[in-house]
Amino acid sequence: MKLIIDGREVSAYPGETILEVCRRENIFIPTLCYHPAFKGQGVCRMCMVELEDENGNRRMVASCTYPVQEGLKIVTFSAKIDKVRKNIIRLLASRAKGSDYIQDLAGQYGVEPLDLPGLDNEKCILCRLCVNACKLMGSSVLAAVWRGIDKKISTPYEEAAEECIGCAACYEVCPTGAIEMKEENGQRIIWNKVFNLVLCQHCGKAYATEEQIALVERKTGISLPALCEACRSQNLAGRLKNFSG
Repeated sequence: MKLIIDGREVSAYPGETILEVCRRENIFIPTLCYHPAFKGQGVCRMCMVELEDENGNRRMVASCTYPVQEGLKIVTFSAKIDKVRKNIIRLLASRAKGSDYIQDLAGQYGVEPLDLPGLDNEKCILCRLCVNACKLMGSSVLAAVWRGIDKKISTPYEEAAEECIGCAACYEVCPTGAIEMKEENGQRIIWNKVFNLVLCQHCGKAYATEEQIALVERKTGISLPALCEACRSQNLAGRLKNFSG
């Protein structure tokens, strides 16, 4: 199907969102709560765009959740969109005063954070990417707790969760550096829990927790070799080369 984005005709596939099409076409739309591993959430609203009808009237939608349709006319930047994004950044910067990433973003957009007390060290913007990552990994130990200005992402009762496997998927997808993780002496500490790390038998690099490997083996029924991703790839490439030779 055909769409018009910023006056240019582009092709799209059924089931795609506006954001997915724009990313494929190298049309920039800022996001904070979006990750290609998950479906669009429409939480941060940074990806708002305008749809234009045949009469020239426009309405705003979240591009990460809005499905493409034949003949859509889309505007990805305007004075109205810019104002919305600046207001969003101002509010997020007021909450996440401890996040260098969000404060830098506020500087780029030329906005001053509001003076909200008690949030000087806060980094979380409640984008829920970590919640989605935890759910996808099969643990589902993270959730939003409390309300209002005290709302945050945490484990049940803010204690070490038995179901947590220490995979650090939440840490990897966090856009603001809000999730703390420390690795030393063959251990990983995250969400108030200590995990023993498994070392790659080939390169010696720590690459996963014991609980993480146990979960994968339990779900797949396959006993995994103690190799990191890079060494597994090299091993597979070598085996394929020997097979083809």
